[in-house]
Amino acid sequence: MTDSSAPVIVDARGLMPPEPLNLTLEALDTLPPDGEVILLIYREPTPLYDILRRNGYTHRTEMNSDGEFAIHIRHATP
Repeated sequence: MTDSSAPVIVDARGLMPPEPLNLTLEALDTLPPDGEVILLIYREPTPLYDILRRNGYTHRTEMNSDGEFAIHIRHATP
C-alpha cells in the first residue's frame, strides 16, 4: 500500500533540457488533488513557472547552500 500523502520526487539533477520539464509535466498528469511534486534541479527552471501558473498549479522554490533547487508544486486552491 502506498502513502498518498508522500510527495512525488522528480530528480532532474544532471539532466539536459527539455528532460526535466518533460518529467515534471508527466508527474503532474497523475498528481492527486492533495498531492505534491518536488522537482530537484541544479538551476532554477523559470520557464516552468509560467506553465504551472497557466495550468492551475502553485509552486514554492527553495535553494539550498549548494545552489541546488527544490521546487514544490501543488494544485492551486480555488
